[in-house]
Amino acid sequence: MRTFFVLVLCLLGALNVARGQAVAPKYSNEFMALGAGARGLGMGQTQVALAQDVTAGYWNPAGLVHMDSSYEVALMHAEWFGGVANYDYGAFGIRLDSMSALSVSVLRLGVDDIPDTRFLYDANGVLDYSQVRFFSAADYGFLLSYARRLKVPGLQVGGSLKVIHRVAGRFATAWGLGFDAGLQYQRG
Repeated sequence: MRTFFVLVLCLLGALNVARGQAVAPKYSNEFMALGAGARGLGMGQTQVALAQDVTAGYWNPAGLVHMDSSYEVALMHAEWFGGVANYDYGAFGIRLDSMSALSVSVLRLGVDDIPDTRFLYDANGVLDYSQVRFFSAADYGFLLSYARRLKVPGLQVGGSLKVIHRVAGRFATAWGLGFDAGLQYQRG
């Protein structure tokens, strides 16, 4: 009987560890997971399978070949936390021919006008508000996406090259590079 209780406790502990890994927090470049476009944000993650406009460069680049016109533009602006943080998205797409399309997307999540009060006091310890400087902390994402229909009816592939740039005033900057690939297959 004692062995049974030890086994049950071990099993419950293992389940808790597995659950903890499933909800592990993500921090690096998390702004790239915020979404793009009103339709995509309204539909949640289903947009990955359904993207058929210029926002497909963000959601699933394979969907770019379904753009309705030769050129498409998308712009989005959102303010968070009472206007403290701003999220902007812009994209331009072009259908190259009946088999392929290309898009360029830009994302920015930033907090502007952050006061830098490090030099607020002068050498004598007197407050000098003229020394307050302001800076911005922002994350930028640049995507170059390409999609192509394949010879298999209903099958298209796409890829995105992502360049990430992080700026924290004059204090720090960072660059990153990534690649995404997407596939869509439609039947019926």
